[in-house]
Amino acid sequence: MTGWTGDPSAPGWRKVVASVADLVGGSGVAQEPVVGASVSGAALPLPSKPSIAVMPFANLSGDPEQEYFADGMVEEITNALSRFRSLFVIASSSALTFKGNAVGAQEAARQLGVRYVLEGSVRKAGSRVRISVKLIDAADGSQIWTNRFEDTLEDVFELQDRIALTVAGVIEPTVQWAEIRRASARSPENMGSYDLYLRALHHRFASNRQESLAALGLLTRSIAIDPEFGPALSLAARLQQQAVVDGWSDDQNESRSQGIALARRARRPTTPRWSEWRQSCCRDWPRNMPRRGPWPSRQLL
Repeated sequence: MTGWTGDPSAPGWRKVVASVADLVGGSGVAQEPVVGASVSGAALPLPSKPSIAVMPFANLSGDPEQEYFADGMVEEITNALSRFRSLFVIASSSALTFKGNAVGAQEAARQLGVRYVLEGSVRKAGSRVRISVKLIDAADGSQIWTNRFEDTLEDVFELQDRIALTVAGVIEPTVQWAEIRRASARSPENMGSYDLYLRALHHRFASNRQESLAALGLLTRSIAIDPEFGPALSLAARLQQQAVVDGWSDDQNESRSQGIALARRARRPTTPRWSEWRQSCCRDWPRNMPRRGPWPSRQLL
């Protein structure tokens, strides 16, 4: 941080935030003190993970007292999304600085340094409230998901929690599939570690040996580019496990050894910890592998 002047639009700031989140097992929320890009107009670089910002919800009720409910929805959805380690989520305090500003989704995404933007509105009529949300891919401005919720305001906090969890539960897989489609459209020669992982992720439930080998080939290239990329290490270990279980491996002992080695590497303290694949792979490996030979101790993982 030597030489940092307090400008959060500096490229180093986002790296510091992401590194701290990984070290402490954090949520991946970018806690920027202010949105420097909204002042300087400079675009922030995109993080390596899929990135998203929940923008201020529009209050269409004509009742200023309902602003608290709209802002509360932004806060709750942001918190729910931050539980997914696969997402880089902009802090609500940063997104809310756009409140009252006529900034389009693509421009807001450019200033915040995110690929996806969630917009919404709140409309109240009597004791009922209608909440509309839409997910936008800022790369081309396309709307990739939308929904509407209607309910009573008998319990505001319960309503906010329920909607936030529902929205977050849909957004995470929607973003993941959008990322897979984006990676699939790129030339394989121009893919980075993350894009190669996304292509392999499409085959994570391989139904035949050829598909499994294709995914392992992509993951091998991904790991060669970034040897400490936890998601790729975890998925490769999982596929090695599947090769043994389903009898697809020509050398089961070698596949077993490679899988355990990959699982070990995914568990290293220095390896990014936002991969749920790593956790499930390393937890289930000894139990799921067929007992066809001597077993290593669980502690070896």
